[in-house]
Amino acid sequence: MTALARWCLRRRIVVIVLWLAAFAGVAVAAGVTGAAYSNNYEVPGTESGQASARMAKAFPDRSGDSDTLVWHTDSGTVRSAAVKKTMRHTLEKIAGLPGVSEVQGPYGRHDDGPGARQISKDGHTAYASVLFDRRTDDLDVDRVQKVVDTAQAASRPGLQVELGGAGIALTEAPRAQLAEIIGLCAAAVVLFLAFGSLAATFLPIITALAAVGTASAGITLLSHAMTVADFAPMLGMLIGLGVGIDYALFIVTRHRKGLREGLPVDEAATRAVAVSGRAVVFAGATVCIALLGMLILRLSFLNGVALAASLTVVLTVAAAVTLLPALLGLIGMRALSRRERRRLAEHGPRPERPTGIAARWSGFVERHPKLLGTTAAAVMLALALPAFGLHLGTSDQGNNPATSTTRKAYDLLAGDGRGSGFGPGSNGPLTLVGTLDGAKDRIAFDALPERLRDTPGVARVSRPVFDGSHGTGVITVVPTSSPQSRQTSDLVERLRTEVLPEAGGAATLRVQVGGITASYDDFASVIVGKLPLFIGVVIALGSVLLLLAFRSIGIPLKAALMNVAAVASSFGIVVAVFQWGWGSELLGLGSAGPIEPFLPVIMVSVLFGLSMDYQVFLVSRMYEEWQLTHNNRRAVRVGLAETSRVINSAAVIMIAVFGAFVLSGDRIIAMFGIGLAAAVALDAFVLRTLLVPALMHLLGGANWWLPSWLDRWLPRISIEPPPEPGAVRLPAPQDGEKPLVRA
Repeated sequence: MTALARWCLRRRIVVIVLWLAAFAGVAVAAGVTGAAYSNNYEVPGTESGQASARMAKAFPDRSGDSDTLVWHTDSGTVRSAAVKKTMRHTLEKIAGLPGVSEVQGPYGRHDDGPGARQISKDGHTAYASVLFDRRTDDLDVDRVQKVVDTAQAASRPGLQVELGGAGIALTEAPRAQLAEIIGLCAAAVVLFLAFGSLAATFLPIITALAAVGTASAGITLLSHAMTVADFAPMLGMLIGLGVGIDYALFIVTRHRKGLREGLPVDEAATRAVAVSGRAVVFAGATVCIALLGMLILRLSFLNGVALAASLTVVLTVAAAVTLLPALLGLIGMRALSRRERRRLAEHGPRPERPTGIAARWSGFVERHPKLLGTTAAAVMLALALPAFGLHLGTSDQGNNPATSTTRKAYDLLAGDGRGSGFGPGSNGPLTLVGTLDGAKDRIAFDALPERLRDTPGVARVSRPVFDGSHGTGVITVVPTSSPQSRQTSDLVERLRTEVLPEAGGAATLRVQVGGITASYDDFASVIVGKLPLFIGVVIALGSVLLLLAFRSIGIPLKAALMNVAAVASSFGIVVAVFQWGWGSELLGLGSAGPIEPFLPVIMVSVLFGLSMDYQVFLVSRMYEEWQLTHNNRRAVRVGLAETSRVINSAAVIMIAVFGAFVLSGDRIIAMFGIGLAAAVALDAFVLRTLLVPALMHLLGGANWWLPSWLDRWLPRISIEPPPEPGAVRLPAPQDGEKPLVRA
């Protein structure tokens, strides 16, 4: 690290130019190729995945995205001449737009024809199916927007026109730029209050932006090589800005300390990277290991997310140890405020001792470890209680903000249950795909709708539709409950295990349940089944790293326990806001609903990595003091006093960045934002500055115990470099201890 820092300082202009060239090159390549994001939840081998593959093969003309246009009248009916004229003209215009392959409306030659089923019983609501010529992931957003504009142009007093569906949702893009700007502004304020120097304030932000910008363009290129979810770039931005600013903060803080102690600029920067840079690399490695743990789930949807987020973290670490020292060399003494520079010139360098609130708090924790530890544990347990009621499922457009057209279309289709609309199940019908082999199978499949109508939880059943060879049949089943409801999941299970196996009788008929609702259930089932293995692997890998770094059994065990506590408590807050709906509408995040099934996996990865960051920065300083004095009380007190301020400043920055993404308008990103902000707040202000030091005081020398046989076999990893020859540190003596001098 020392050699790298010196090289970057000597060739600071070259380093800056290389970073600019890398960003420009990747950005241009991403702009030329475009994005190829995919939200494909289907898991190969599951029943819904097999049904989807069978449908695509038998009915290739139906492989495009299908969305819904809904209109509603307050007075009169949708069969009135004026409404018919307006909507027929609108549907004809939409059918002629580029990218639209077909529009199926309710107005046919006869009012009792097939289209009559697209008009509600009370006659106030009707819908049309808009079929695009491409799958959702391949749709051109501008073409979809023209469909939305054309449809909504038909709205007038007394006639409401809304649109819903996966394709239409593309036009309701999250406000990522607004969230990013607000987060950066909040981070800048915190940095300026911490540093007092405008130049030093912008260094962490510039470093993070360079890394995140390059990573975002790189994720766009990655989407062409593998399945990458459309929220992956925003998730990468969220993580990258948080850890990127924090990593740079730790190095800049150490650099400023060196300047105040009288070191030349280049020497202070070199020492900062050599010392804090090691911890940054180690912390970044733990985050990447936790994120890459998702690969063991072997789900293509999550593989892309894991690699995209890991790429962002790798680039933030690289920027912190290369671009940042170059910038530090460029601004020179301006890393200090004017007052600090004036004081240094007048009074010369002075050794720094922990004073103020940090030192007093550290002493307070030392005097009352039992009381404070019990209080912190009670707070974490209380916040974690809602997590025991966690309901994993996929939210639908009924959870969108009430002002969005997709939410309005959802509500119009669902109706109020008294003749208005078509029932909540119309927003997520099930698709039954039958594999037919001979006349007996076709007869049994023809008779299946009658059997399905008597099944509890089924509202409507369509007539069978066959492909040209009559080898595949399709039946659409509309549940009585909404797509995200537990009752709908129970219906899927009932159809698969009871109704359909019995329907075949003596025939060889095989029917699979597919559709978006069934695919979500299968996806959640696969994740839940592999979640214990995933969590176990992430905890084990993180514990091994800490074991190697701190030569202790107790440190990694406490870290694992603290990480689990942070995850559980943050999930409790996520459940309260999003599943119970506490304040979700006020925040513009839509109504209450289930928690996305992939959220636990991604949040566990990110939170374990971030929690390990604070553990490393806190305990590494304690470990350094323990090696020097072998006095546990002193090691814990000095370590907490010297690191709590920078940890708390870093936490405030992360909370600001993560919290700002609640304003993105995207429910999934808002879940990540609130969950991560809550976890960081609890981790920094409850766990690392309260519960962890309290436990370490209570355990005493047992914190650092390691069996001698294990100590001989373990390889040695050093986070902090050895002190340079001639370096002197003068810690303040406390509690009757003799002053210690390190030479």
